[in-house]
Amino acid sequence: MRAVVAVVALAAAACGGPPAPPPTSSTTAGHVNPARIDRVRAEVPAGYEFAAVPARASPAELWGYGAGWSADPPQCAVVADPVPDATMTTGWSASGPGGIVYAVVLGSAQPVHLDPAVRHECARWTVSGGQGRGSVTFTPAPTVGDAVTLATATDSITVVEGGTQTRSDAWTVTAYLGSHVAFVAVVTDPGSPNPQLGHEFAAELLTETVSALRG
Repeated sequence: MRAVVAVVALAAAACGGPPAPPPTSSTTAGHVNPARIDRVRAEVPAGYEFAAVPARASPAELWGYGAGWSADPPQCAVVADPVPDATMTTGWSASGPGGIVYAVVLGSAQPVHLDPAVRHECARWTVSGGQGRGSVTFTPAPTVGDAVTLATATDSITVVEGGTQTRSDAWTVTAYLGSHVAFVAVVTDPGSPNPQLGHEFAAELLTETVSALRG
């Protein structure tokens, strides 16, 4: 996959209509066992190579934005880093012909709640860092029992040596589970000759991940 900073291009945005806010459900979550996240590796297509995620694994950093990234408007940073003071990070990555898949669960000392205003204030925002810049929009999120869910698409452009621009897409689906937040991010290369994984795969994997975490 070409080196690039990741983020998402929405089909809804391409149509010019306002993106639909993702569905939500109750904020009450049951017991979560982070160690069970390895159980959903079987959902990834054959031919992918697995690895552990880094100790610091926010969506923005997995999209390819390193330390010092910023959001415009600033309040939208919580979409790309839902638990900035995470007490634990567990998960895995899988690299293959259809992109890079990340499945991550973050722990927090306190319950994590998504401010409802974010859905309206961050319908479209930008993330920047280094030589990269991305446009982030909401996509329909899967319904997960006893959880608030959020889904985004990010379309990123990075300027590399010689002024050449490279592009990447990222599809991210997040579930708020009390004192844990689980998310799946799928980072793809739109210029790849291989079929790429996308929003539907990310949504299905997130649903399976929450089910596994709850046992």
